[in-house]
Amino acid sequence: MASGKLNDAAVYNDLAKTRSGELAKRKLKKPQHLSVGVHDSYPYSSHNFKNLRHSSSPSKMMLYSSIMRKRKHPIKGRKNSDFSARSSELEENTVTQEENDVANMTDVYPDLMGIGSKEESRSKNIKKELVALSLPALAGQAIEPLAMLMETAYIGRLGPVQLASAGVSISIFNIVSKLFNIPLLSVATSFVAEDIAKNSNKRDVSDEGNGNGNGNGMGERKQLASVSTALLLAVGIGIFEGLALYFGSGIFLNLMGIPSASTMHGPAQQFLSLRALGAPAVVVSLALQGVFRGFKDTKTPVLCIGIGNTLAVFLFPILMYYFKLGVTGAAIATVTSQYMITFLMIWHLNKRAVLLPLRPGALQVGGYMKSGGFVLGRTLAVLTTTTLATSMAARQGPISMAAHQICLQVWLAVSLITDALAASGQALIASSVSKGDYRSVKDITFFVLKIGFIMGVSLAVILGVSFGSIATLFTKDIGVLEIARTGVLFVSASQPLNALAFIVDGLHYGVSDFPYAAYSMMLVGVLSSAFLFYSPASFGLYGVWSGLTLFMGLRMVAGLIRLSTKNGPWWFLHQDLNRPKVAH
Repeated sequence: MASGKLNDAAVYNDLAKTRSGELAKRKLKKPQHLSVGVHDSYPYSSHNFKNLRHSSSPSKMMLYSSIMRKRKHPIKGRKNSDFSARSSELEENTVTQEENDVANMTDVYPDLMGIGSKEESRSKNIKKELVALSLPALAGQAIEPLAMLMETAYIGRLGPVQLASAGVSISIFNIVSKLFNIPLLSVATSFVAEDIAKNSNKRDVSDEGNGNGNGNGMGERKQLASVSTALLLAVGIGIFEGLALYFGSGIFLNLMGIPSASTMHGPAQQFLSLRALGAPAVVVSLALQGVFRGFKDTKTPVLCIGIGNTLAVFLFPILMYYFKLGVTGAAIATVTSQYMITFLMIWHLNKRAVLLPLRPGALQVGGYMKSGGFVLGRTLAVLTTTTLATSMAARQGPISMAAHQICLQVWLAVSLITDALAASGQALIASSVSKGDYRSVKDITFFVLKIGFIMGVSLAVILGVSFGSIATLFTKDIGVLEIARTGVLFVSASQPLNALAFIVDGLHYGVSDFPYAAYSMMLVGVLSSAFLFYSPASFGLYGVWSGLTLFMGLRMVAGLIRLSTKNGPWWFLHQDLNRPKVAH
């Protein structure tokens, strides 16, 4: 009769008391009645809980309530001379047995304990947060490539020589600027996320769990050494890159296979020299994007990037056609938009963080240099491979180079969309790892891999159907279009490889596995570069595109191999973290 009146709350309260140590308190009181054979007379052993899996819910509830009452009800028995000596030991054994029973109840009937619902709720919250971060980041990743595509389209209407010269200059600019920008962006994201998580934990402890810490950085201005270090390094690196590009433009063009006698050399050098003026803004803006990602804020960068690139798209036709500046007008429009983006980001960041450190000793230059050094080596391997591909394409002539530029821009613009998902996953993983929440890291990892693959396949289908039409947006030259359309297989079929390659990069950065990311990429770069060095001589642009596809495929494989190892930083992927620990 009493069992029938029990509800979930009553049983849960008994379990909560067991968990919180109520039984441990009872053992301090000397029992009045205790039987030596208490465990032998107990009919519900740990083994019997396994049989409950096939019982109905009411039966389980009644049985659990009986167990809990039997534990609390003293059993009368005879007293003996050694009762006082043995009572404490028996009571402690009883407490241990009850804790084992509760652990087994957790394993057999998790819904009773609320574990299943909590895990499901936690998983849903993680996915919602990831989607909430990824959508704005996806918009941000799409805006810049779209602006680049618009720039390429406007330049393409000037003629194949102008398109080819601008393509070489853009490649050189990306090579030099991204050599340090990508390490700074990647390291800043992880460092800022970890810094915020650690400060939040300290605040929670000091406030005794009042919940005043805010992981998203939307409260008071934070004094974070990771933020100040990233900004100061970005300014220094940006100035260095700008000087190197401006004064070394001719040297870089010669290294790319564009000698002074080439018709592309003059327009390319002028375009590159002007773009060099925007290098400081590019470096600082990328570092700021990493900082905002660490704050788990991807909306603010999207707003700033959207305003800046809208300005560029507005200026392209005015400067290029109305004022008849040609490729020079395109460079001026781009540089103007870059400084606009940087200014807006600094203005927003200043509202939530102190930009300059209180003292120079608080900077994390050593940490940035160590982790950034690994990412620098990795980025160098990537840029060396892509530079070699561009150089081999340029040697095919201006028509082939123009076609390669169209394919490359579409390929990069579309594939980088999945990088938004990788960046969001990196920020969440870095924050969760700092808190020791490996269950969340595991959920995030599998979720982004699944979504990344789906996105890659979807992009491959879309591009396979529409690339022929997309190519006409960049040029009307029949010769260029004929060659560009032959690259549809390269542009579309490689998208699943690209998506997973970018995803695993973000995952490794999230757990700060920078050494493996560097060494594996160096090996991949050597193998791909060897293929690119010889294949274009026999297969032309097909050899170049095959080499780039091989590069992304090996990059993806290297990342997945690391995830499959049980001894590295991904050990928790191969363990059942949801399985409760049962006392024996």
